[in-house]
Amino acid sequence: MNRFRFLAAALVAVALVAGCRSAAKDDPILRLSAAESLAEGKRLYEREKWAAARPYFTHAFEIEPNSAAGREALLLVADTLYMQRGTTQLIQAEAKYRDFQNRFPTSDKGAYVQFRIASSLARRIERPDRDQAATVKALAAFQDLQRLYPTSEEAAQAAGEIARIQDQLAEHEYVVGRFYQRYKLPGAAIARFDGLITTYPGYSRRDRALYYLALAYRQAGKADDAQSTFTRLREEYPQSEWAVKIPQENR
Repeated sequence: MNRFRFLAAALVAVALVAGCRSAAKDDPILRLSAAESLAEGKRLYEREKWAAARPYFTHAFEIEPNSAAGREALLLVADTLYMQRGTTQLIQAEAKYRDFQNRFPTSDKGAYVQFRIASSLARRIERPDRDQAATVKALAAFQDLQRLYPTSEEAAQAAGEIARIQDQLAEHEYVVGRFYQRYKLPGAAIARFDGLITTYPGYSRRDRALYYLALAYRQAGKADDAQSTFTRLREEYPQSEWAVKIPQENR
């Protein structure tokens, strides 16, 4: 009886495998050439059907990985993932762009690929009060773009992204500094605010950072440092709302 059950289970398994192979053979995508599959993928891509286009690009790459069609298809696989924008898809897109970069290091698409790697990271940036690992990686990737492809159109676009990302990192330092300040740790707050101002001179809310740095000095009992920082705030940002908030005794 047990032997009969074993044979029955084996036959079912064989049937399932055969069925899967038959289904794979019947997949219409597999009948297409790389060029045909690439063309159909592009048609779907133009209609913003990213997920539907991806199997066609994948097939085109798999059957001709080193041809012009195959190279283009691999890049388009990454693009379909990037365009879907979900966190999982962006992680996969970054991996595909890096795969393209490793396979074809001399491609004329190098600047584009590096920009998309950096952008895949930038789209995964967390809020300033969260972990900034993706932010740091995105900054490095955009800086690599400027270093490797300084004359490219993508490098020019990277300048704005770098400024935005640096502002994000500065904001993170500000949030941490304020946390220390609220919990009566002025020394730690001073280190954060001072580091922020030194490291990110283009920070869009630098006047606010100076204000709270001065308050941290006051909290730490460093009256002279507080006064000099308030003076700096008033001189550098005379029209700032934070200059108006300077305590009367420090004006």
